[in-house]
Amino acid sequence: MKLDTMMEAIEVLARERGVGVDAILDAFANALVAAYKRSPGAAEEARVTIDPESGEVTVYAQELDEDGNVIDEWEDTPDGEAFGRIAAQSFKQVMQFKLREAKREIIYEMYEGREGDLVTGIVQQVDYRSVILDLGDAEAILPGSERIPFERLERGNRVKALILEVRNEPKGAQIVVSRSHPDLVRRLLELEVPELTDGTVEIVNIAREPGHRSKIAVISHDPNVDPKGACVGARGSRVRQVVNELRGEKVDVVQWRDDVAQFIAEALGPAKVKEVRIDEEEKTAEVIVSEHQLSLAIGKEGQNARLAARLSGYKVDIRSDVEPVVEEEDAVAESEAPVEDDAAPTEDTPAEETPPGVADDEDAVEGPVDDESE
Repeated sequence: MKLDTMMEAIEVLARERGVGVDAILDAFANALVAAYKRSPGAAEEARVTIDPESGEVTVYAQELDEDGNVIDEWEDTPDGEAFGRIAAQSFKQVMQFKLREAKREIIYEMYEGREGDLVTGIVQQVDYRSVILDLGDAEAILPGSERIPFERLERGNRVKALILEVRNEPKGAQIVVSRSHPDLVRRLLELEVPELTDGTVEIVNIAREPGHRSKIAVISHDPNVDPKGACVGARGSRVRQVVNELRGEKVDVVQWRDDVAQFIAEALGPAKVKEVRIDEEEKTAEVIVSEHQLSLAIGKEGQNARLAARLSGYKVDIRSDVEPVVEEEDAVAESEAPVEDDAAPTEDTPAEETPPGVADDEDAVEGPVDDESE
């Protein structure tokens, strides 16, 4: 029995899809063994050989002993159209299976080891648990925990994401991506800033609260290159591209300083800091700002101070340079309290002898004098 046309198809598909011809032939032979066993009068055991040059198919029936060893073997290739149809159907099933298997392997090999890379995908499916992205040659899953909070993604949206993990599972390669990871900001900025790609400028650290604000510390290895200016771009053109991709998330670029106090002061921008007191042993920083800058330095719900602390690695405590007015008034009131006690009625002048609402003696004297002068 010859399968010339099938062999040609196998060779063509093997070249196009990167599937090994031997692997296809082995799977096809196993499928033919199963087809042979279903034919009338077939032996219980058999093996099939396929000549890779001619496509000649030969079926050998086998007799085994109790230990599974072959004690007799003879050719028993079925004749007729029935087995040919079975062989053709088996070939089709094997090819479909092998192509799916080969595609899964190719995708896995393509994405294996690419954790941390940036990919662009089109939103295919959205539900409360995850988002499916079409990467063109594969699909990626964006879990709910890796989405930007409150970001609305709709079918057809084109978005960028960071590869977190690539797993080789029975159903195929599973690519897990993230849009909330801090390194997504790093990769997006690298797309816009050539100085980051060539190593002139380096990102030292990133602190991010997805969907709200990110702070990036950068340093230059060339004294002629301003790292902050390189990342921000002319009129903010470079960093604006990152902000747009992150759907409006604010991005602050801060120049890394060896002087921790100076770095923390800049990291608290846009607030203006008057003084930073560093405790190296406790890894704390006491920051002094003017009264009108206090809320700006702390940020909404403490966000600005929190991100500056993550960026620097120090616990940041922000204080005003003046005491609240209420506290000063309380201090004055407390200092005057003993004088009022000395003027209180004594045993010689009992309190009950002075009717409620009547002024003291001096006030009583001054009253008539004022009246007479009028």
